[in-house]
Amino acid sequence: MIQKGGEVLAEQRKTYYIWIPNGQISQSSTDSPWNFKIEATDDEIMQLREYFDYNYMIGEENFYRAHVPLKEYHHDHENDEQDLTLQNIYQLIYKLGDEESKQHIESMGILQVKRTDDGLRY
Repeated sequence: MIQKGGEVLAEQRKTYYIWIPNGQISQSSTDSPWNFKIEATDDEIMQLREYFDYNYMIGEENFYRAHVPLKEYHHDHENDEQDLTLQNIYQLIYKLGDEESKQHIESMGILQVKRTDDGLRY
């Protein structure tokens, strides 16, 4: 929140363009490809960036773990964590997105609650 003369104003929202494959967040619609258009505050963008960074970190761990043949994907907590983080990303984009973004995410069915073998819900 921003204060001006004792009056509390809502934090200003800006337009951002999101590219899911590499976690790119841009204010330009022409500099790079994008999947979703959102309106967000600085704090909301920081949250989205944290989700993308965590997802990248988990993805690297999963890459190395994937070379261990004894652990199946559906019994792998790290893969469930990555799935959960992706769902958090899509939930935030859905919350902040324009109508086209919301319709696309709804059509994906990614926001439906699912259970994993290890008890996580995503």
